[in-house]
Amino acid sequence: MRVVTVIGNRPQFVKAAAVSPLLRASHEEIMVHTGQHHDDELSQVFVDQLGAPQPEHQLHIHGGSNTDQSALMLGALGPLLDELDPDAVLVYGDTNSTLAGGIAAAQKRIPLVHVEAGLRSFDRAMPEELNRVLIDHAADLLLPPTEASADQLRKESVAGAIEVVGDVMIDVAHRTRPAAEQAGEALLAELTLARGEFAVSTLHRAGNVDTKAQLSAALDVLASIGLPVVLPLHPRTAARLEQFDLRARAEEELILLRPLGYLEFSGLIINSAAVLTDSGGVQKEAYVAGVRCITLRDTTEWTETVDVGWNTLVALDATAAQAAMAADLPAARPELYGDGHAAERVVSAVERLVGG
Repeated sequence: MRVVTVIGNRPQFVKAAAVSPLLRASHEEIMVHTGQHHDDELSQVFVDQLGAPQPEHQLHIHGGSNTDQSALMLGALGPLLDELDPDAVLVYGDTNSTLAGGIAAAQKRIPLVHVEAGLRSFDRAMPEELNRVLIDHAADLLLPPTEASADQLRKESVAGAIEVVGDVMIDVAHRTRPAAEQAGEALLAELTLARGEFAVSTLHRAGNVDTKAQLSAALDVLASIGLPVVLPLHPRTAARLEQFDLRARAEEELILLRPLGYLEFSGLIINSAAVLTDSGGVQKEAYVAGVRCITLRDTTEWTETVDVGWNTLVALDATAAQAAMAADLPAARPELYGDGHAAERVVSAVERLVGG
């Protein structure tokens, strides 16, 4: 069985670190990196730290509008799939890379597998929401992480087969926890921070950083919670801070860091008092680590974390963020995303799809 896996951003490298080694143990996998995240801190570091395979093909496509980026990826993937002639194409999540890989496969009638299917924020203004809906309705095999996401797919009457597998990122979190704790402790010593006495943030969504007013409001939230806030800077956010003359303010109010590797960032989360983020995956990482999450959005695709009380949606409301920081955490933290063996189920499901 030959599988082409299309990836492009940080979470997809992490997911590939769980699935690809198992896939390659018995089959041929060819990994294509679109280049959507082209900084080493957002891609190569996950090959080095987590043992994700080095991509066999690099498309070097990044920047531009969502439309331009997706079109360039689609144009490059079409002939590449003709050349590689895979038995299946596997995509993760909801990025432009996911969309392009999925459409290219579907148009060529190559069986399409979507890992992390069925997630919905119900906010079509988010490019990611449109991407995930389109790919779910194009896929032949949909592998949702939870029963709730599977139920959503059934409500939408998707054409493909549905199989709940759990969340492959949980596999990686379980496997790397000791190394992440060690990396986090080393970084805390470097920053002279104590466990539980700081918060960690990520900030990169276009709606939060692409105008001066929104980015200023986001900084207001981070500065309001009464703890030092560590913010590893996404390249997009770093550029906007410079563009809007907000870099000096951010340096004064926050602890700015370069983009971090998976282990260092996970170690920060594990040791923090709270996570403030506009990322989807980071909400889940905070939950798995047992850390309060405050989401700088008014919708989320990880609705289970809100339902059980570990995640609060505050948008860019500093008062709401302060209230969320002061609220008591629930006593229980149920296992929402599987048992750490999701990757095995992914490989088995793909084998059944293509008869590999």
